[in-house]
Amino acid sequence: MDFVPTEEQGAAQGLAARIFGDLSTPERLAVAGTGTDAELWKELCAAGLTAAVEETGLLGLVLLLEEQGRTTAQVPFAASCVYGLLAVARHGTDEQRERLLPALRDGTTVATGAFPARGAIRADGTSTDDAGRLSGSVPYVPWLRDAGLVLVPDRERRLWIVRTGDPGVLTEPVETTAPWSAARLVLDGAVGERLGGAGAYEEVLAAARTAFAGLQAGVCAGSLARAVAHVNTREQFGRPLSTKQGVLLRAADAHMDTEAIRVTAYEAAWRYDTGLPYGPQALTAAWWASEAGKRVVHAGQHLHGGTGADLDHPVHRHFLWGRQLDSYLGCGGEVLQELGDSLVKEGTE
Repeated sequence: MDFVPTEEQGAAQGLAARIFGDLSTPERLAVAGTGTDAELWKELCAAGLTAAVEETGLLGLVLLLEEQGRTTAQVPFAASCVYGLLAVARHGTDEQRERLLPALRDGTTVATGAFPARGAIRADGTSTDDAGRLSGSVPYVPWLRDAGLVLVPDRERRLWIVRTGDPGVLTEPVETTAPWSAARLVLDGAVGERLGGAGAYEEVLAAARTAFAGLQAGVCAGSLARAVAHVNTREQFGRPLSTKQGVLLRAADAHMDTEAIRVTAYEAAWRYDTGLPYGPQALTAAWWASEAGKRVVHAGQHLHGGTGADLDHPVHRHFLWGRQLDSYLGCGGEVLQELGDSLVKEGTE
């Protein structure tokens, strides 16, 4: 694969880096609390970055999410693009794309997903017009408090679009490790609109794992950058901490782990965009994001010494995000087993 971004992808990433850097400051994040930074979301959408994902593809989204992760910006970028924009563009009918995509492109409608499927949602009364009555609950859905559309997989792993304002749809705010405006989703006979056919769930889940791995790469890069800045300026016995071999080795390991997350996410996204099989690559990226991501954010906090224990220090936000991403969409051991099963099945076939 070619690891060099296209001109369009590079321009979008540069613009995202500037907007996130200017607006997602520690001071603004403190004011936002656990909610979404609505002004930042408007700026991103007004700059055309959400709409650009259709053109730049999943790899372009991964590049943008890296920039979000560096600043832990509290916007539903990953969820709305992967569960809304890309899912509808890839699996929706012509009518669904014409009806749903404009609001997803300009950010006036936010989408999220009740992923991964845990067998909690059942679909009754499914008819030939692709409508169904959905019942069940999902304890945690990221960015649900902001969402107008929710992509919901049922027990048979069929995908349904649900509107949060419809009858039978209840959302109850919950707090998680990372401030992602999460909520519990309760469906009681809610009308769902079918999206895609066989295999759509697996494709969306793989795309989501790739996208959130890109977000984790940014979270880790931001954590490491803060740690490097700290050890270069903090002195012990008249010498910067960065001159000590143990510190250098810990930072080097964190750098290599971050690069492993990044390169595996790039490969999975590139294969998705070019139409190549990408299921095992998405699982590989998710495993690195879980296992290596956890190591990196722990290292970032550890390298800050006592400062890293301060809950108000910016590096602690990277720690919280890294641990949340460690388990979201499957923890390392779970993903590794799934990868092994898929490779055995592929070898058998």
